[in-house]
Amino acid sequence: MKTQSVPVFFDPRVSSSLLGHFAGAISGASIARGVSFLKDSMGEQVFSKAVTIIDDPHRRRGLRSKPFDGEGVANRRTVLIDQGRLTTWLLDSASARQLGLQTTGHAARGTGGPPSPSVTNLYMAAGEQTPDELMADVREGLYVTELIGFGVNGVTGDYSRGAAGFWIENGKIAYPVSEITIAGNLRNMYRELTPANDLVFRYGTDAPTIRIDGLTLAGA
Repeated sequence: MKTQSVPVFFDPRVSSSLLGHFAGAISGASIARGVSFLKDSMGEQVFSKAVTIIDDPHRRRGLRSKPFDGEGVANRRTVLIDQGRLTTWLLDSASARQLGLQTTGHAARGTGGPPSPSVTNLYMAAGEQTPDELMADVREGLYVTELIGFGVNGVTGDYSRGAAGFWIENGKIAYPVSEITIAGNLRNMYRELTPANDLVFRYGTDAPTIRIDGLTLAGA
């Protein structure tokens, strides 16, 4: 493919990675150190109004469900993004003290160090349109089924990753493509993000098919 700016669709198998970058950006540890591209975004419109993101440690049969966090603090269902607006950080006791706030019950304990902020059952709520409906007006675009590498800067939000998937022509999947790169900035990507209605809970972090307009595709 030639280098160009096109709508890019993320298959549910890879769209959850965008939630992972978001969770890292609102971690209290990153906010306290000032090393997040969202450090000054509390209460602001980070995503479009079509986007709601929830962390639910009490979801029935959730792979990460639990009644309390790694520090013994009772946890609760938390709407992290409410109609596009950022509502809270992910805080454990240490990061909460650094920021002069209260823990949100998001401490996770590992085997090699002290607790740190982390999510439980994180997901992006389903949108209203089917993937085919989101794709219908796309003259040329990319449907991503595989991401390669980790070219994401959590401080600036710059995003650049290798990708493979399918080329879209006139609203339909046309043919497979590979060895290309997609690039943008997570701030802009989040504002241009539209979720489809095909959310299925399979993992600890889940998202539906996602459309993002205006990503740069580096091709031949």
